[in-house]
Amino acid sequence: MASNSKMKLKILFIMKILLEKSDEKHPLTVSDIINELDEIGIPAERKSIYSDIELLKEFGLDIICEKARANYYYIGNRDFELPELKLLVDAVQSSKFITYKKSEELIKKIEKLTSIHEAKELHRQVVVTDRVKTMNESIYYNVDEIHKAIQNNKQIKFKYFDYNLDKQIEYRRNGEWYYASPYALTWADDNYYMIAYHERYNDISNFRVDRMVAIEMVEEERIVCEDTEDFNVADYSKKYFGMFSGETETVKLQFDNSLINVVIDRFGKDVVIHKQDGDNFTITVDVVATNTFLGWLFMFGDKVKILEPERLKKSMYENASKVMALYN
Repeated sequence: MASNSKMKLKILFIMKILLEKSDEKHPLTVSDIINELDEIGIPAERKSIYSDIELLKEFGLDIICEKARANYYYIGNRDFELPELKLLVDAVQSSKFITYKKSEELIKKIEKLTSIHEAKELHRQVVVTDRVKTMNESIYYNVDEIHKAIQNNKQIKFKYFDYNLDKQIEYRRNGEWYYASPYALTWADDNYYMIAYHERYNDISNFRVDRMVAIEMVEEERIVCEDTEDFNVADYSKKYFGMFSGETETVKLQFDNSLINVVIDRFGKDVVIHKQDGDNFTITVDVVATNTFLGWLFMFGDKVKILEPERLKKSMYENASKVMALYN
């Protein structure tokens, strides 16, 4: 005989059974629900199941009843539809900054947002080229600690590292603490970055979150520069290539018409397009014109040309010459 405490929880177990085991293609009869309850040691009569279902519907659970010789019940609307869950699973699997272990844990949690039957459709293998998972398991908690510091208007300290040729971690500055005032987190070029004011350079710097360890929030309040009071992450990210810091400058570029999608993907739909002739168009954008930016342009070969400024044209010429010299 079931204990009184279990009997008091009967309606919650019915909700759990419907959420986990029913959907439009797999409805449950009252007999099915009674059998499920019996397996966990809770006896139930048909009338009590009907009343509990009505109470759950009053509570807000979207329980659909298909009338037949034996009524069929299933959960209708859920917080997430199956296509939405598939998108979440795809994003987790293809995300570079989430480790394999953490990806598996997250996907198992996502699967619990639908029935066990639909969860089988979430066992997907997303293949994304050039997407190597990070090896830093602590990144998940790094993100949380950075958000906490931003919300509390505090600075953080952390250690920053690179890998050496033996694939071992080497801390920068011999393991000294970095102190920074975090402004925002952004996802760029397949990596998670912290955008922060760094006193050492008296300027905004970008730090790869997966290269940060031992993050701690400290008592000092964040330093907010005048230039960053109305900081816009989206505008900032458009200007940076590889998130390398540097001076922003205005650059005029000529692109082959076939690269219009590339330009919109990189600079957004608000970028002003000037049709130059039947084959080319030009844009004028503010970017941090580092070697990473030049490398991005280099990808498109003779389909892109720097028109202004002269300094950048010269830089591209010198870089291209160095590459050519390697093959002479």
